[in-house]
Amino acid sequence: MKNKLRGKDLIQLGFPKNNSINIALGQMNRYRKREKKERVLEEAKDVLLHPEQYKGHAIWGKVAESLVKPVAVRMQQLKQTRAPFRIYGENEIDAQAKYQLYDALKLPIAVAGALMPDAHTGYGLPIGGVLATDNAVIPYGVGVDIGCRMCLTIYPVKSSYLKGKQHQLEAILSNHTKFGMYETHDKKHDHAVFEQPEFNDIPLLKRLKVKAFKQLGTSGGGNHFVEFGAVAITDENNPWQLKTGTYIGVLSHSGSRGLGANIAKHYTYLAAKQCPLPKHVQCLAWLDMNTHDGQEYWLAMNLAGDYAKACHDDIHYRIGKLLGAKAIAKIENHHNFAWKETVNGQDCIVHRKGATPAAKGALGIIPGSMTAPGYIVKGLGNAESLNSASHGAGRLHSRRKCKEKFTKSEIKKQLKQHEVTLIGGGVDEAPMAYKDITKVMRNQQELVEVLGTFTPKIVRMDR
Repeated sequence: MKNKLRGKDLIQLGFPKNNSINIALGQMNRYRKREKKERVLEEAKDVLLHPEQYKGHAIWGKVAESLVKPVAVRMQQLKQTRAPFRIYGENEIDAQAKYQLYDALKLPIAVAGALMPDAHTGYGLPIGGVLATDNAVIPYGVGVDIGCRMCLTIYPVKSSYLKGKQHQLEAILSNHTKFGMYETHDKKHDHAVFEQPEFNDIPLLKRLKVKAFKQLGTSGGGNHFVEFGAVAITDENNPWQLKTGTYIGVLSHSGSRGLGANIAKHYTYLAAKQCPLPKHVQCLAWLDMNTHDGQEYWLAMNLAGDYAKACHDDIHYRIGKLLGAKAIAKIENHHNFAWKETVNGQDCIVHRKGATPAAKGALGIIPGSMTAPGYIVKGLGNAESLNSASHGAGRLHSRRKCKEKFTKSEIKKQLKQHEVTLIGGGVDEAPMAYKDITKVMRNQQELVEVLGTFTPKIVRMDR
């Protein structure tokens, strides 16, 4: 706007002298600053006169809400008692992770919780934490990497191919997978996810669309990976009707990249403003699902989940094309997400931060480490776990501790012993950084049934 919109302009229109003015100024100066002031004020006048008509509008919806039913901002206190919960493999979980869950269970919105056997300390909810809430979503209960997921594709190729064509397979991962903040594919692919209306309807997502397009089919840093490995199908009654035996598989682990990180940052900020909490739990601030921001976050989170899936689709498409083989099975699911589910007869928002959905019959893949097998599983629908299972083995040592404790030569020795080739990767992702996956699986026998395993052989991570 040539002349900056000011509060007195809105007061002259008839806006009440309350927070609706601050909200309107924030929205207009953020999203409409390149337009003529007169036009913006004309629209603002219509919103003032007919706020109900603007409910859910990408820009004016929040202003309309402030005029009709303003979001109540008040200091929230933790309850004295915890919501019901269950911890699996309690003796293998650090105390801090348990305390993080205990704090979350005292939130006024908490309905029930669970801690998976791979759990360890996180930010907000512990990694491996599951929390059901009443009509509220916690951005940091989902996490920064929204929709982070595992995806396993199985090909009708004998596992002996892994040794016989090792150099070709290494070249595929080296040249055709991209990691970290700056690597992108030279040849970009399009995807139907970019046609979803949220990319145009929500101003934040509109700004992020170009970056999301550039990052499609890439993986993040840290513990994200793409691997070739041997798949052993051990249950003859598997859903894919595959013969028991070994096959080649491609397993990827990554999320929604910069798109998800920016969504998390934006809505965590809004949640903190609307939901003040004691300092040690402020990162558990929530958005009421009946508010404009709560609904908008939900749409943005689901889009980020769809985008994360699109990234895996692209990764597996590129690799499958180079292998020249047609997939015979695909198993995938989110582990940083929130779902609308029924818990003990109550409609809830179930947050799984580093936890795999394990409703009855739900399929999943739970990786170990680069030198340990992952497990192909089917959920048993255990209500006490909120229909959840672990998302991996879980960290035994923090990234900082790994750098103090392990050396590159020790890692090379471990890799050689297990006949694993590593491309990229740092000391902080040493195989020894992770818990014993066999113990983790023993501690969740009542949560999932094992259908097979995936053993990594060629691993690609960020350099």
